Amino acid sequence: MGADDNRHFHRLLYPMSATSPLDGITSLTHWGVIRARGADAATFLHGQLTSDVATLGTERARLAGYCSAKGRLLASFVVWKSAPDELLLACSADLLAPTLKRLSMFVLRAQCKLSDATAEVLLHGLAGPSARAWLGAAAPAAPWRRGEHAGGSVVRLPDADGHERYLWATPAGVAIPALPALPPEAWRAGEVASAVPRIEAATVDQFVPQMLNFELVGGVDFQKGCYPGQEIVARSQYRGTIKRRSFLFDTEAVASAGQEIFHSADPGQPAGRVANAAGGHLLAEVKLAALDGGTLHLGTPDGALLTRRPMPYDVDVDVTA
Repeated sequence: MGADDNRHFHRLLYPMSATSPLDGITSLTHWGVIRARGADAATFLHGQLTSDVATLGTERARLAGYCSAKGRLLASFVVWKSAPDELLLACSADLLAPTLKRLSMFVLRAQCKLSDATAEVLLHGLAGPSARAWLGAAAPAAPWRRGEHAGGSVVRLPDADGHERYLWATPAGVAIPALPALPPEAWRAGEVASAVPRIEAATVDQFVPQMLNFELVGGVDFQKGCYPGQEIVARSQYRGTIKRRSFLFDTEAVASAGQEIFHSADPGQPAGRVANAAGGHLLAEVKLAALDGGTLHLGTPDGALLTRRPMPYDVDVDVTA
């Protein structure tokens, strides 16, 4: 492979390089939207999700998980209140339908109607200085703050490699600003780099929230009371049984969510699993013991080598980067 081929391959795997900055706007077609409407919408969701939805005002958004009775994540959401009796939940498009069906089973007599609002609420990813300039004073000042601009809701997401990111949710038909076109893979690489996990169809029912550092990024409220799987999630937190965490890695292969990871010292069984990936960037859950010596490989025991990257937040484990 020649020098030009190497540079081209590097750009494919690492779209957030200096040649493709995280700046501009993109359509988030891999996300979908669930609408919860009614007088009991917030109360109902509060009893189902890992975060406090009952006290959520219109000026904030929250990261939240939806767990099975065994404490495994079935979905993850960015949740915000769009009206006094309406909340919107952005999640992976590939698991929206089964998640909506499952949640609807538990509404019972609550005054809450759940529906797929993906066609009515369009999601856009905004990033970088051009997005910040366009938003101006409407740009939320900190992650998980919410504002309004140009006919839509704006949620500030955690930064990715120092780049500001925003979720802009608009009704269909709202004019799209003339910002630089952001390649979808660059946005996905930013999602990975933020190390804020998103449950996809390939990872449903695979992780207890702490395996994905979910409580470290504001996705679990341990004071809010009961929800499906709450006892197991709380036990994992307070009994010191967290033996798996998620970290960022690079590889020279193209990774995908759900792929298994193997450790050189124990090739007979997986040591972890990919949570999210974009090209050669990945956020993966691994056994903490697997970080102490040896090497990690993607897909098979002799698969592509994984190189660990720094995390954007502290993960309290006794390992070295």
